[in-house]
Amino acid sequence: MKSVFLSMSTDIIHNGHIKIISQASALGELTIGVLTDEAVAKYKRYPLVHYEERVEIIKNISGVAHVVRQDSIDYEAILMERKPDIVVHGDDWKMGYQAPIRQKVIEVLQRYGGTLVEFPYTMNESIAALEGNARHILAMPERRRKSLRELLQLKKPVTILEAHNGITGLIVENTKVERGGEIVQFDGMWVSSLCDSTAKGKPDIELVDNTSRLNTIEEIMEVTTKPIILDGDTGGLVEHFVFFVKTLERIGVSAVIIEDKKGLKKNSLFGTEAAQTQCSIEEMCEKISAGKHAQTTHDFMIIARIESLILEKGMEDALLRAKAYVQAGADGVMIHSRKKSPDEIFEFCKKFRETDENTPIVVVPTTFNSVTENEFALHGISIVIYANHLIRSAFPAMEATAKSILQNGRCKEADEQVLPIKEILTLIPEAK
Repeated sequence: MKSVFLSMSTDIIHNGHIKIISQASALGELTIGVLTDEAVAKYKRYPLVHYEERVEIIKNISGVAHVVRQDSIDYEAILMERKPDIVVHGDDWKMGYQAPIRQKVIEVLQRYGGTLVEFPYTMNESIAALEGNARHILAMPERRRKSLRELLQLKKPVTILEAHNGITGLIVENTKVERGGEIVQFDGMWVSSLCDSTAKGKPDIELVDNTSRLNTIEEIMEVTTKPIILDGDTGGLVEHFVFFVKTLERIGVSAVIIEDKKGLKKNSLFGTEAAQTQCSIEEMCEKISAGKHAQTTHDFMIIARIESLILEKGMEDALLRAKAYVQAGADGVMIHSRKKSPDEIFEFCKKFRETDENTPIVVVPTTFNSVTENEFALHGISIVIYANHLIRSAFPAMEATAKSILQNGRCKEADEQVLPIKEILTLIPEAK
């Protein structure tokens, strides 16, 4: 009897899954590789049903002989270990971001004489509705709010890209690529005060009020499901911050990051070139503690951003503040630097991890941008935020289009630089 292998990640079993399992089991003794939560979260949405429960469900489906753990969407390791005669998959992976994975499976099978069998992918209105319902659940405040904490348990580092409106939120939500045999995507969104202010044509000095910031978050939340981290600037007055925390927690934001500065806010990358005042440790701890006491759930995170390296106060000051902020209740620390070398960031991480192995460390590699995510993970960094790249890329593209129309007195030449209207329309999800 031939050995058959089928990989599955699903947490919502529907008739399409039962059909392909039946087809696969008819070919021989069927083993199903169940992808772990970490593997699923890397390339798909966060699973609603955890790995252990999914294993139990699939074990009890007729036709399944064995269930094994699959740690990666890259099949090479598990295929070389088990060497099944036949690998089964739906034909939906012939195109799109899964196509390189399919090609690699074919190459691995050729090494030992295995065969790929592809069945027509089942998709109908009821299946589409099931997936739509799953996305609605993930978008609910109580589900979205805790997703960042869950991701931090699954992978290092968690990768976050800025979004400043609904369309950029959709880009963060849906962009996927193949990298090194894996399908990768961003894990969540950063709603930056710099980008929010810039999109509104205003300076980044906490001029855009919280009501406007919340409107931006609502725009993004309406069309996405991934966790949101908010750039909370200084957090404002303690008395105001506690109410803001309650609001953010209630609507489903996963975390807020506040910086230990006071007075008129200036962007950190100005460093000592602009007059910036770091608040006292006691002031920052009071704000953190008040914010944590204002929470209703354990899900929401308050992360303390340390400006000591930016303001050239030294490593010892940064480490002293980090320890104090964690003791005050901070759920993570963000260490910031405007140097092109990551050396001082890595030094901070090394010394911080000597006494604290668990508290998440956040970095924003705007200046030290040559460091890879794998390198950050090796230095104990938990979250990497790409803080302003969508708005920085949008501005030159829009300016070039505007200049092209002016220079030519028509818009024909600009067509080479812009997305067709039909493709724009397909980006926007229809109301169901």
